[in-house]
Amino acid sequence: MSIWAIFNIVLVVVIIPVLVWLLNMVLSALERIRGAADDALSGGVALIGELTTTPALLETTDEVIKDVANGAVRYAGSVAKLLG
Repeated sequence: MSIWAIFNIVLVVVIIPVLVWLLNMVLSALERIRGAADDALSGGVALIGELTTTPALLETTDEVIKDVANGAVRYAGSVAKLLG
């Protein structure tokens, strides 16, 4: 047998199955990544539907922060009088 014939047998019996196995591993990882990306996309789309009330909620938050800040200033003034 010539060297080429031996190389062809090794190629068919060893190298090609290993390459097919490696390709299968890469493609299965790709499918898992694709599934995770699809889940992230569907979650993002669902989250967009929840953001329609955000401007009104931010206005409420601003009002609460102003009320709390005024109360904190009054409290600090009262504590300063008690300690002073």
